[in-house]
Amino acid sequence: MLSTWLRAVRMRFLLASVISVCLGLVINWWQNRTLNAEFAALTFAGVIALHASVDLLNDYWDYKRQIDTQTRRTKFSGGSGVLPEGLLKPKQVHRAGLILLIVGSLIGAFFIYERGITIALILGFAIVSIYFYSTRIVDSGLGEVFVTIKGAMIVLGTYFVQSSQITVEPILAGVVSGVLSSTVLFVNSFPDYDADKAHGRKTLVVVLGKTKAVATVWIFPIVSYGTIVVSVAIHVFPQVSLITLFTVPVMVKSCLSLKTKFDKVEEFIPIMKDFVTYSRVTGALLVFAFLVDFLIK
Repeated sequence: MLSTWLRAVRMRFLLASVISVCLGLVINWWQNRTLNAEFAALTFAGVIALHASVDLLNDYWDYKRQIDTQTRRTKFSGGSGVLPEGLLKPKQVHRAGLILLIVGSLIGAFFIYERGITIALILGFAIVSIYFYSTRIVDSGLGEVFVTIKGAMIVLGTYFVQSSQITVEPILAGVVSGVLSSTVLFVNSFPDYDADKAHGRKTLVVVLGKTKAVATVWIFPIVSYGTIVVSVAIHVFPQVSLITLFTVPVMVKSCLSLKTKFDKVEEFIPIMKDFVTYSRVTGALLVFAFLVDFLIK
């Protein structure tokens, strides 16, 4: 049963939020030379609970709308598969999603008490967007926008919980983290195109159409790498942050492969894997860059 629930919350995708929290923590350490371990642990718990809540509620609504029953599931797309396969009941998944949303909200409420109105604004956005993500948000074609903002909010919120201040560094790092996550969401929605379109789910791939979406994918890494390079040039990020450019070959290979294989599910699976690798490694290298710069100085 535990393995089924771990599958339902899609453990491999929780890593994106973990990296975002690490980024907020390491930027605070790099800037302020402080780390509140108790607050850090609570931040990890709250963010993971909220992220898992999104995945569970998304599984529930996609099953209810018959999206996940009409698309082929892969390791990276088509939901977790626990509901179409009858491993869990819809009510169980929905209830678990709401419970985790409450848990994350309670942890957020503690930080509101400790840090004030700024956390309340971030938490309010998180609660509303999580609850409506699988219905109103994705039906409006705003899924990638939500994921970008979510990633940015995690970095900024983590930093604020530690420092009680807002600076440009966590904002720009949050943009990078958010766009990296939205890249994965964008690419992984290609195999679900027909089912999403048939049931009114407007992912960005559905809105653009597959052909235009293939060309659009380049915008995501341009924004991510561009933000890093500009931030280094204006002395906001440490120079060692350019280590993230080591993932450029993987990104280019993935984008070029997408152009020829976006309609071939079997051949598309390795491409989705490569995009996940590119996203996670780039984010982890940015965390590593701040850490190395701190240790050097």
